[in-house]
Amino acid sequence: MKTHQAQQLADGFVFLEGPRWHQDRLWFSDMWAFKVFTLTEAGERAMVCDVLQRPSGLGFLPDGTPLIVSMADRKLLQWRGNALHDHADLTALTAGDLNDSVTDAQGRTYVGNFGYDLFGGASAAPADLVLVEADGQARIVASGLDFPNGSVIKDGGKTLVVAESWAGRLTAFDIARDGSLSNRRIYATLGERIPDGICLDAAGGIWVSCFGSGEFLRVLDGGEITDRVSSGNKRAVACQLGGRDGKTLFCLTYDGTLEDIHVQKPGGAIETVRVAVAAGNSP
Repeated sequence: MKTHQAQQLADGFVFLEGPRWHQDRLWFSDMWAFKVFTLTEAGERAMVCDVLQRPSGLGFLPDGTPLIVSMADRKLLQWRGNALHDHADLTALTAGDLNDSVTDAQGRTYVGNFGYDLFGGASAAPADLVLVEADGQARIVASGLDFPNGSVIKDGGKTLVVAESWAGRLTAFDIARDGSLSNRRIYATLGERIPDGICLDAAGGIWVSCFGSGEFLRVLDGGEITDRVSSGNKRAVACQLGGRDGKTLFCLTYDGTLEDIHVQKPGGAIETVRVAVAAGNSP
């Protein structure tokens, strides 16, 4: 297994999620600062918009319109350059705050949710995965997931892989032409690790952010771990490949307690490491 050392690129954020490389910039959500940002490879940041109900997963419609998961009001929003607009209201289809997402080349977005009132202290419960069509129509496409989190689309759009955080595993599905999911199977078992955000490389490897153990791992189908980036005492929250050649792994970390997040104490940072395999074609 190869080990890598990351270098800090930017800090001063609260808690970061949902990174996507798009138009030569890293797009990401600062969930508990209620904002979406972009960051260049040189570290130049810009605020995109405020999302008052906590932003998380990000994606882009085929015309380039950004999609933003708004967690607490359970909506998928469009950012049209000067204002946010509802794309889909998922309140009736979800039992907890929305979470991470992935948008395919056709503009279809798979959105996870907590499945229960995590912040209210409710007992853990299974969650559904919701598919939102490009026109905003939505339906449940998978059920019984254990806190569905980061997702990627691989194999030329034929396979969805989602992190089930509380189960310590990555789970795969076949994707039908209409976006429906079938043939649920275990992609990788991670033991006591808690998988959070994930991203895909061009060789089919999946980089996994392991929240509790503070590490970013490159995992193959079946569970083999080929690479590891340690974040030390910091939480490993999410990751995304990008940069000029697709070989920069952007690692989103958090240095603080869960209580610090709610009082907006800055603990979020972005670190980078150069890797051998470039980004895959997952959005």
